[in-house]
Amino acid sequence: MPSRTDLANAIRALSMDAVQRAKSGHPGAPMGMADIAEVLWNDFLQHNPANPDWPNRDRFVLSNGHGSMLIYSLLHLSGYDLPMEQLKNFRQLHSATPGHPEYGYAPGVETTTGPLGQGISNGVGMALAEKVLGAQFNRPGHEVVDHFTYVFLGDGCLMEGISHEVCSLAGTLGLGKLIAFYDDNGISIDGEVEGWFTDDTPRRFEAYNWQVIPAVDGHDPEAVQAAIEAARAETGKPTLICCRTVIGKGAPNKAGTESCHGAPLGDDEVAATREAIGWAHAPFTVPEDIYAGWDATSAGAAREQAWEQAMTAYAGEHPELAAELRRRLAGELPADFAAEAEAYIARCQAEGESIASRKASQNCLNAYGPLLPELLGGSADLAGSNLTIWSDSKGVSADDAAGNYIYYGVREFGMSAIMNGVALHGGFVPYGATFLMFMEYARNAVRMAALMKQRSLFVYTHDSIGLGEDGPTHQPVEQLTALRATPNLHTWRPCDTVESAVAWKAAIERSDGPAALVFSRQGLPHQQRDEAQVAAIARGGYILRDCEGQPDAILIATGSEVGLAMDAAGQLAQNGRAVRVVSMPSAEVFCAQDAAYRESVLPSDVLARVAVEAGHVDYWHKFVGLDGRVVGMSTFGESAPAGDLMKEFGFTVDNVVAAVEDVLLED
Repeated sequence: MPSRTDLANAIRALSMDAVQRAKSGHPGAPMGMADIAEVLWNDFLQHNPANPDWPNRDRFVLSNGHGSMLIYSLLHLSGYDLPMEQLKNFRQLHSATPGHPEYGYAPGVETTTGPLGQGISNGVGMALAEKVLGAQFNRPGHEVVDHFTYVFLGDGCLMEGISHEVCSLAGTLGLGKLIAFYDDNGISIDGEVEGWFTDDTPRRFEAYNWQVIPAVDGHDPEAVQAAIEAARAETGKPTLICCRTVIGKGAPNKAGTESCHGAPLGDDEVAATREAIGWAHAPFTVPEDIYAGWDATSAGAAREQAWEQAMTAYAGEHPELAAELRRRLAGELPADFAAEAEAYIARCQAEGESIASRKASQNCLNAYGPLLPELLGGSADLAGSNLTIWSDSKGVSADDAAGNYIYYGVREFGMSAIMNGVALHGGFVPYGATFLMFMEYARNAVRMAALMKQRSLFVYTHDSIGLGEDGPTHQPVEQLTALRATPNLHTWRPCDTVESAVAWKAAIERSDGPAALVFSRQGLPHQQRDEAQVAAIARGGYILRDCEGQPDAILIATGSEVGLAMDAAGQLAQNGRAVRVVSMPSAEVFCAQDAAYRESVLPSDVLARVAVEAGHVDYWHKFVGLDGRVVGMSTFGESAPAGDLMKEFGFTVDNVVAAVEDVLLED
């Protein structure tokens, strides 16, 4: 039977060989954390390599994702469908082993990590989801939701500001099944971190209400094992295990230095490391006894089978709860949701209420919330402004996690990354809100949601200069363009209650990507539509007002400017101009429609086009062409009442009419 050191050395060998073959990568972290990983994966981790999506598995997150060969080695050795050929293709095109762990590439990779700090943030979300789901579904004698979230992280993760946001909240919420391993090796890319990172990390985490286990020798398996046992025994607090390690452990000439952090060891050092650790095997060769020591397939199958038996017993006593849990874990919406949502949309059209779209959003939550127990909402300390609390919202706390609403505090970035972790865990559809301007704080987490195609719903209110007196620091200009330019993200900016209801329905029903739902502070007029127009909203863009025959010009608008475009079209009609108004609540969804539909809305032979939106002008030239006009923003805003600002920046009927006349003159 191989020793623990032999098993850990398999990680070291595979990691240094893969990085060497790729001629790039980070061998230091995998080699330094190999001993910790061996204890965790072989003695504690609850998983089934044959079914990486088993719902009650422990989650393992490599937050310091540059050390990706650590997780690839672990997955390969323990029996996941990640053959040696994939390790040989590390960092190569179309391999399952990219430079940083990417969700959806290799089985067993729980989240995309690389942007430092977001892995631990996703881990907080996963642990939060486990706690809330367990509180909602577990019953005496039936702990069917019961697993841990383990996170490896390094100095870089702890330096990133997002780690402060999420770890503070994790302590407040008492996420006792979150266990983080701090790889305290004292080295980052620039060298010894004592020149720029002298935080007292244990005291910092103690102040967050974490259990801290300090000064663990990360190369002593018995010490690591004892620390994990102590961490698992503390159910009221998350735990940080501070592990002193040597980066590049085993490399005789480079271990403990920055030279092994982000570069191959080199042929000579690889050979010297083989000799130093006693690994007398060719590159990418693992002896059978080592494989046997790592193999988790039979134990994993037994764990899942035991859980299925527990679920059967649970279903015997709580059949409705068991069926509901299965549905939510499968990511399926309630069977009646679509029909009920369509009925609500029809009521909104019939009632014709003119209100701020942020209020329309809250009305949607009150309509859809009772249908969707999987909704897990929140706001970054702006609930009263974002209007994210609905009638049955109940806050989640450390002592009572059975609610459906998270008070995230002023943590926009942390909130968004935690939402991604919740979505990745499963069982919930998370939404979280802030002002559109503060999307900038959370930008990278929004991008990660899109990259991983997760159903995270980002709610943004106060969407333009229309918010008024708070001034240019709070008035978004370029943010809509940034959101729309993000691949796989659907951005919705509805113009009234009906479009708001359609936007929420579309975002909830979409299972393969996130949505940004953008709402106004100011009141918006209701728009009249027939049934066909209401149905067309879901296509992203549609004809809201038309004219007899071929239009002379087309006005395209979104959100609060749709009403302005409609008023301008009325004035133009009085002037004898045939004008079509296109409302485009989601440009990306519209662009995904078939060519025939797009042509029916925006005929290519009508070149006189004007777009109207209180956002940056550049985005709209893709629809109006270089010769078209855009009534929009090319500067920052000012502090003044909203009405004054709209006049100051040209969002008036007269200015829109003049833009149309101008483009017609040149047509």
